[in-house]
Amino acid sequence: MSYVLDVSLKAPLGAVYPALIAVFAINSSVDPPAASPAIGTAYVDTDIAGPDGSAHPVVLKVENDEAVYGTRAVLEKLLSSHAAVLRGANSKTGKLEEEWIEFTTARLIGVDYRAAVKAIEELDAHLTLRTFIVGYTPSIADVAVYGALRGNAQFFSVIRKPMYINVHRWAKYMESVPAFTQAIDAAKAAVDAKKAASGDGSKKTQAGNFEIGLSNTEKGVVTRFPPEPSGYLHIGHAKAAMLNQYFSKMYKGQMIVRFDDTNPSKEKQEFQDSILEDLSLLGIKGDRVTYTSDYFQELFDYCVQMIAEGKAYCDDTVQEQMRDERFKGIASKNRDRPEAESLQIFTEEMKNATDKGRQHCVRAKISVDDPNKALRDPVIYRCNPDIPHHRTGTTWKLYPTYDFACPIVDSIEGVTHALRTTEYRDRNEQYNWMLKALNLRNVEVWDFARLNFIRTLLSKRKLTKLVEAGRVTGWDDPRFPTVRGIRRRGLTIEALREFIIAQGPSKNIVNLDWTLIWAINKKIIDPVAPRHTALLRDGLVTAQLLGTPEELAERAEEKPKHKKNPAVGVKSAYYGPQILIDQADARSFTKGEELTLMDWGNAIVEEIEKDAAGNVTALQLRLHLAGDFKKTEKKITWLATSQALADVELVDFDYLITKDKLEEDDRMEDFLTEHTEFRVDGVADANVREVKVGDVVQFERRGYYRCDVAWTEGGKAVFFCIPTGKEGGKKA
Repeated sequence: MSYVLDVSLKAPLGAVYPALIAVFAINSSVDPPAASPAIGTAYVDTDIAGPDGSAHPVVLKVENDEAVYGTRAVLEKLLSSHAAVLRGANSKTGKLEEEWIEFTTARLIGVDYRAAVKAIEELDAHLTLRTFIVGYTPSIADVAVYGALRGNAQFFSVIRKPMYINVHRWAKYMESVPAFTQAIDAAKAAVDAKKAASGDGSKKTQAGNFEIGLSNTEKGVVTRFPPEPSGYLHIGHAKAAMLNQYFSKMYKGQMIVRFDDTNPSKEKQEFQDSILEDLSLLGIKGDRVTYTSDYFQELFDYCVQMIAEGKAYCDDTVQEQMRDERFKGIASKNRDRPEAESLQIFTEEMKNATDKGRQHCVRAKISVDDPNKALRDPVIYRCNPDIPHHRTGTTWKLYPTYDFACPIVDSIEGVTHALRTTEYRDRNEQYNWMLKALNLRNVEVWDFARLNFIRTLLSKRKLTKLVEAGRVTGWDDPRFPTVRGIRRRGLTIEALREFIIAQGPSKNIVNLDWTLIWAINKKIIDPVAPRHTALLRDGLVTAQLLGTPEELAERAEEKPKHKKNPAVGVKSAYYGPQILIDQADARSFTKGEELTLMDWGNAIVEEIEKDAAGNVTALQLRLHLAGDFKKTEKKITWLATSQALADVELVDFDYLITKDKLEEDDRMEDFLTEHTEFRVDGVADANVREVKVGDVVQFERRGYYRCDVAWTEGGKAVFFCIPTGKEGGKKA
């Protein structure tokens, strides 16, 4: 038998591409299913081995005539038939696409793992400064290459890892195209159906459930990201926001950004505004922005309903005693208080925050001694009249708790899937109880692991303490895990997104190392960061050069800012008879030694003078520009004194805490790092005067830096060191 790819070559490219992806998507299957009406294709490859071990060739259905083609021929036929569309007036583009077709068929199909890895490395380099393989939109080249990688489980697992950052980014885009994902989902569903029919259905896979694990998505998906405006957005929140957006887009649904503003003691308009700004920087925008405070009246009414139905009661047990009773499974003295009495206290005393009302809270009547302590009559309403709410002012003097408000508002707003970190897992039963108690629409709860990093505080309460104690400069401090802090340190939004998506919706709780995310960041900034030179001011050595007049002439030459990427631009490189060298380099020199002055040529140490402490006080070098730089051990950076140097301050940071993970009984103050900021003065080449705040540069032999303060006449530029994942103990 043969397997038919039922795609008319006269069909629009948009119709052909998903089908072609589907062809590759199951290349690893040894028993392709029958044609699936979901996408109008069968799932095929060249000479696929059938159940009986015999080979089955690909059949491409062309204008109602069947002809046999191999995979390579399928691609070439598609390219040829759509030449006018693919190439348009640009024959060069069409030629490039043909080359990538050849790359796919020769380098990715039918080759071993080692050969494919080499091809993937070349692809990663090609995509360094490109969004797509050819041109500015997805083409047959992207489809062919992605399809070949997607169709081989071993190759596909490689590109799913952030080690090939550019291929990883490109593949994620391909997976975000709904037509492609639907084709792959349908292919997988058909494969699973075939296995199930043949008795090989031990592992159940749901159609439309590809890579995500959400259930009950057939009627649409609405997710929500509910930050509390009590602090700045940090990297943990960023993961939650990105996953909610990722899932909603995957299923063509919606995402709500809802501010959980139920505690005026902690919340501010400043935090609310900053969260929206940071979400925008992350490329996240809710289809709707709502506020729990929009529903205060409804929530109040639902609490009245619960009390009236005997599902909640007012309690004036003091906090410490209540905590102890809940821990021991002891019922409150007020648990059986008459509904009418609780209603009077709630609607009159608590609502008006009288002295009696302030002494009470409302507790849901769920259980006294359930093994899950979250079900032991949790508090659902409390008074808080002293601080006006930043949105509702003094209208309300009592407020719902998050655990009460969240499931109710989720149901009211049409949320279908509540994505929560696993720390809420014990409260999932409580969430469901609230909905059932009030006869509200059910919401699917789905857990994922929060981001945890070694030696990093993510608790807003603890971060607030550090801000208020002056241990940091503010919520945007580069030592903070806030979105603003890590961006100020030099982390790109692209790296953050890549890292979070790579972590995916795993439920496994792990303490991640910052080196992982900074290694991804380096791959993004390295191809585009301009190269400059900076020397440390302390002990700076002035070296006199010897050479011909032509060699020593003061001059400025135009050089690329990045040798491997001309698009980064050009800079002025200055030369002259006197140069500056770092003391550490000069101390390592010996008389007669030949070394390399980077981006100039070789020089020989003629004279060297040192003081009693071993510091170099005078240095003379003779240029030897004909020398072979490959034979020198030392390649040093330098600056000609003939240029208008820029004063700079280079800043590095350490972790704020000394312990990888603080336990619940650990006092944060006992584990604070004594000294976490390291500043040194230096001088940099004249081009640094033009660097702007936020620009990322590489000071050669020192590392990557983000400009935090631009240079000004009479002042100095401030640069923060960007980790690269190789710094060992340094933060991040």
